[in-house]
Amino acid sequence: MKTTFIILFVLQVFLIFHGSALAQDEAYLIGTRDVLTLVIYAGGEEQHRGDMTVNAQGEINVPFIGSVRADGLTISQLETNILEPLSKDYFVNPEINIHVKEYHSLQYYIAGAVNAPGLYEMSSKTTLMRLIAKAGGLLPVRGNVAYILRDSAEQVAGGHDVTNLLSHREPKKADLKELLDKGDMSHDMLLQSGDVVYIPFEKEIEAESNIYLEGEVRNPGVYKYQPGLTALNACIMAGGFGRFAAPNRARIVRKEGGRQVIIKIDLNEVKMGNIPDIELKPGDLINVPETWL
Repeated sequence: MKTTFIILFVLQVFLIFHGSALAQDEAYLIGTRDVLTLVIYAGGEEQHRGDMTVNAQGEINVPFIGSVRADGLTISQLETNILEPLSKDYFVNPEINIHVKEYHSLQYYIAGAVNAPGLYEMSSKTTLMRLIAKAGGLLPVRGNVAYILRDSAEQVAGGHDVTNLLSHREPKKADLKELLDKGDMSHDMLLQSGDVVYIPFEKEIEAESNIYLEGEVRNPGVYKYQPGLTALNACIMAGGFGRFAAPNRARIVRKEGGRQVIIKIDLNEVKMGNIPDIELKPGDLINVPETWL
């Protein structure tokens, strides 16, 4: 009874992991230099078993039928493309099985607060934690968030600035505090080939969480951003307007999509309730100029 239970348990574990591997193969798009294993069955017997490498042109050399395009296809699509000519010209009701033996088109780029930033080629699909480990681990001055940009590894490896790409796209985020300090593995994201992982330095995070006031306010300087904070409230937080202030010509300087945007606001009208106040964003700068009089 005990032996039977152990066998069933081992079989269940095998099916779980085997099923997971199959699911990954189905979703994966084959790339150049990947090594595929092909098995052909016909007449109740194994007719062929061998490995094929995807060449620089994205093709594989399949026994009996020759060159077949593989690059950019899923395993299921490739099996269909091979099965049709095999059935037509070579075997009666053949069956084929293809799986990825070695992944060589899986590339990931990691930048920022890691010991060895750069482009990494992995032999199997990877997670955020594994890529961080591959890059030699995190630096002590790292922030508590990791940004993941899809399909950007070639651009960054080619010289594009990561922070510029971040300002133009909506990245996925992983909470490193939850992942590393609390051990919450739900934040260990499964990465896709072509992903760029950017882990900012702690000082960068701090800069992004501040607002700045300059000009004719009583206490100009750097203030901690708070959700819901508006332009007028920020000026009040900075001690109010100076004697020679011109609140009617106040400006909010904001970065959006990699460019600087200037938003004009009449804070006198806001005070009188004639126009709505503007909610601030992290990194905003409020400038209150001096009156012309």
